[in-house]
Amino acid sequence: MSESKLISIVIPVFNEEPNLDELVARCVTAGRKTGRSFELILVNDGSSDGSENKIVAASEQYPGQVFGVILNRNYGQHNAVMAGFEASRGDVVVTLDADLQNPPEEIPRLVECIETGYDVVGTVRKNRQDTFFRRISSAVTNKIVQHYTGVMMTDYGCMLRAYRRRIVDAMLDCHERSTFIPILANSFAGNTTEIEVMHEERIQGKSKYDLWKLINLQFDLLTSMSTLPLRLLSVFGVLISAAGFGFGLFLGIMRLIYGSAWAAEGVFTLFAVLFVFIGVQFIGMGLLGEYLGRVYNDVRARPRFFVREKIGDVENDFLQDQ
Repeated sequence: MSESKLISIVIPVFNEEPNLDELVARCVTAGRKTGRSFELILVNDGSSDGSENKIVAASEQYPGQVFGVILNRNYGQHNAVMAGFEASRGDVVVTLDADLQNPPEEIPRLVECIETGYDVVGTVRKNRQDTFFRRISSAVTNKIVQHYTGVMMTDYGCMLRAYRRRIVDAMLDCHERSTFIPILANSFAGNTTEIEVMHEERIQGKSKYDLWKLINLQFDLLTSMSTLPLRLLSVFGVLISAAGFGFGLFLGIMRLIYGSAWAAEGVFTLFAVLFVFIGVQFIGMGLLGEYLGRVYNDVRARPRFFVREKIGDVENDFLQDQ
């Protein structure tokens, strides 16, 4: 496996002014330790503090190595990373959070690992320094993602990851608005792995993910992976209709045995009919959801397939066979 000619380090920045000087210095040192050419791309995601000025100063301090991408407003972490991907030129792209909880010193290890032939290298945080709620929500998310993607990575929430250029380019070809990068990358990767990395407490600033943003993230994850919530409407409708039909059949048998008084003069029968019609409504909503799900998949406009490489002159071979 040939060595990468250029390493791109992409970092989304949102109100991280207190951390930026140390972040840049440590990233530059880590980039130099890779033994390869590198570029550090800082994406200012609509910060309201002095982060933009810090990015400008860093680009002047390290010309040709540190670059800034300034967004006009806050678009969210993953969209900011996509903006960094678009500006990057590296054969390998490493992503990292700006809060310094994942040490930049781990970057050379990711580069060495991906050079052994992997498309994506994820990370698992050792001795995670987050709240109990954050750890539990992350564990639930990881299980859901593993189930729907079939890729048994154990820590999808860690942004410290490395991607080959072809994976980054494939992600850039996807024009969907709600993007969770680790999942999207794994949909194109043929060979993935994980390594353990250190995790440190946040020294300055505060987490940008409050309870409401974490809840929104869970909904984005579920809807970006599958149309299962829409399909569940049909399943729920079938179950209700089946229960209503079974209840109605039971009432009919018991009425023949014990007479009309047993069925509360038809009240129970009314409930059985009602359950059947409610179930039919849910089935109809589920079918409508199926069509909406297909429209949703088309609107996302993901490529129908991803060619990792071509062997030989495929086009000329095809023409000679005609």
